[in-house]
Amino acid sequence: MIPTKPRVLIAEDNAALARVVQFNLEKGGFDVCVAPNGRIALSRAENEQFSAIVSDQQMPEMNGVELCRSLRAKPNYENVPIVMLTAKGLELDLGRLQGELKVSALLAKPFSPSQVVDTIKELLSESSSRV
Repeated sequence: MIPTKPRVLIAEDNAALARVVQFNLEKGGFDVCVAPNGRIALSRAENEQFSAIVSDQQMPEMNGVELCRSLRAKPNYENVPIVMLTAKGLELDLGRLQGELKVSALLAKPFSPSQVVDTIKELLSESSSRV
């Protein structure tokens, strides 16, 4: 059997940033799907299974917290790692996000695209070692 690449869903309304993160994740060995807002990301997640989610906090139609809340309500996404990207790093309470929504990591903009790749790899490695 051919091993499949871990699938990552990116929810990001900034197309240029989404392309940069997508490129780096694909270079890092991931299969990547991009959604331009939280509502489309949720629809994709309802129809496909992803190994990890990378979500911007501020998006039109459905923000990152709303997306995360909706995903966590689905049994197949209860424990999927979620990395939140935000330009408002100091305004978000990571402890609350981790406690209420099990957000795995919060990366404040500007961040290095390789930091996203490393974070996803680390989170997937941790989750596979718990199984």
